[in-house]
Amino acid sequence: MEARVSAAQAGPWKSWVEGRDFLGGSNFIQTGQGRDRGEDIEMTGGTAADQDFMAAARQDVPRLIAEVRRVRALLDRAN
Repeated sequence: MEARVSAAQAGPWKSWVEGRDFLGGSNFIQTGQGRDRGEDIEMTGGTAADQDFMAAARQDVPRLIAEVRRVRALLDRAN
């Protein structure tokens, strides 16, 4: 998981859904910010919820990895 996170475009990612977040255009995921801005990911197929999930995963997966490491370290110290 960590290798896939590292290989992906920099975060944070934000989901933009036409009609919900802006008017006109197509649904997309904005990758990175400022100088770290990568290529937008255009969405075809799937639902707005699918797109929101994919965009959030860029932030959620690194936090999940860190939490698993934290809990494993606590368990190691307890043993």
